[in-house]
Amino acid sequence: MMNLTINQENLHLLLPSKMSWLACMLADDENISIVEALQRLYSSEMYQKLQKESTKYWHLGPVALYEEFLSEQ
Repeated sequence: MMNLTINQENLHLLLPSKMSWLACMLADDENISIVEALQRLYSSEMYQKLQKESTKYWHLGPVALYEEFLSEQ
């Protein structure tokens, strides 16, 4: 049987899709490039929390993560 538990070792598998959604939302809202949006997101406090399994931010959907990112600004 497959191990379906999210832990620090496999969390990285979930992050690209979440970051993709967030980058598209930010790029549209701020009228910036996807590259600039990704740079801003990856350097944010929200991303620091997202990449740590213990925070459980990986449970959040794109809208909640985006709101968290905006609240930091």
